Amino acid sequence: MADLAKEESAKEVENIIINSGIRFRSYSTLGLRDDAEFLFWFAAESVEEIQDVISKLYRTVFGKYIMPSRVYLSCTRPSIYARKGRTLSFVAGDEPRKFVIVYPFTKTREWYLLPKEQRQKMMEQHIDVSEKYPQVILNTTYSFGISDQDFMLAFECDNLRDFQNLIMDLRQTQVSAYVAVDTPMITCVKKDIIPLITSLG
Repeated sequence: MADLAKEESAKEVENIIINSGIRFRSYSTLGLRDDAEFLFWFAAESVEEIQDVISKLYRTVFGKYIMPSRVYLSCTRPSIYARKGRTLSFVAGDEPRKFVIVYPFTKTREWYLLPKEQRQKMMEQHIDVSEKYPQVILNTTYSFGISDQDFMLAFECDNLRDFQNLIMDLRQTQVSAYVAVDTPMITCVKKDIIPLITSLG
């Protein structure tokens, strides 16, 4: 696509997203993955709203070049383990960090067969470790019954080493023994839609 056409198409995409009224973030994965060059993150009150905006995106000039490699679906709900409730950073409209690392997460069946008190105790250790990294913001959403994984996790940070250190510490917690799936880990760089699209070949 010629540079001028890319810029015009990017503006078309941006207008569709703005007019949709749903929450949206765009990220670049250019050079970071071999199966995708960008990630679009949507949040809405219904799946129909997301389907509507994606349908409109596919009908744009840029949309004709989109070949989805992965699609994840999840919803927000309160955690049964959290010490205090909070609204997810993305849903609350907080300013995004430079990076987001997104991945599907599934625990073993054995985990869910443990007594709630035992699971809570292990999660307390998990939470203690996470609280050592306040600069890493976690968005946890639930996929039970509506997608292939149990959860979708999206960690926001301004320094990838902070996230890496957190994950290395979490590997040493008891909860880690009950992880069935935590890949692929998709590392993304925040990029607004117009510079994102114009950066593509």
